[in-house]
Amino acid sequence: MSTTATRPWDITENLNSDERIVAYLNAALEEGDAALVVTALGDIARAKGMTEIAHQTGLGRESLHKALSPEGNPEFSTILKVVRALGLKLHASTEHHPA
Repeated sequence: MSTTATRPWDITENLNSDERIVAYLNAALEEGDAALVVTALGDIARAKGMTEIAHQTGLGRESLHKALSPEGNPEFSTILKVVRALGLKLHASTEHHPA
C-alpha cells in the first residue's frame, strides 16, 4: 500500500501574476468582510515579499505581518500604504439594488 505525501496549501504560491492578485483581492472585497480583505492583503504582501512591502510602507516587518494577519486590525492608513506598495488601486462603484 502506497502513501501519498501531502503538504499544506499556500495561496501565495498561486498569487504569481497581477491578474491573479487582482482577482483574489476583488473576490475578498466582494464578500464585504473587513477581516477577509485584511487577510487577502497579507497573503498578497507575503507573495510579493513582506520585507519589501514593509520597507516601501515605512512600517516594521513584524508589525506589518501582525497587522495583516487574520487577527489583525490595521488602521485604514496602513491599508492604503500597503495597497500602494503592492502597486494596486482601490476603486469605488455604485451598488445597484432592485427598485
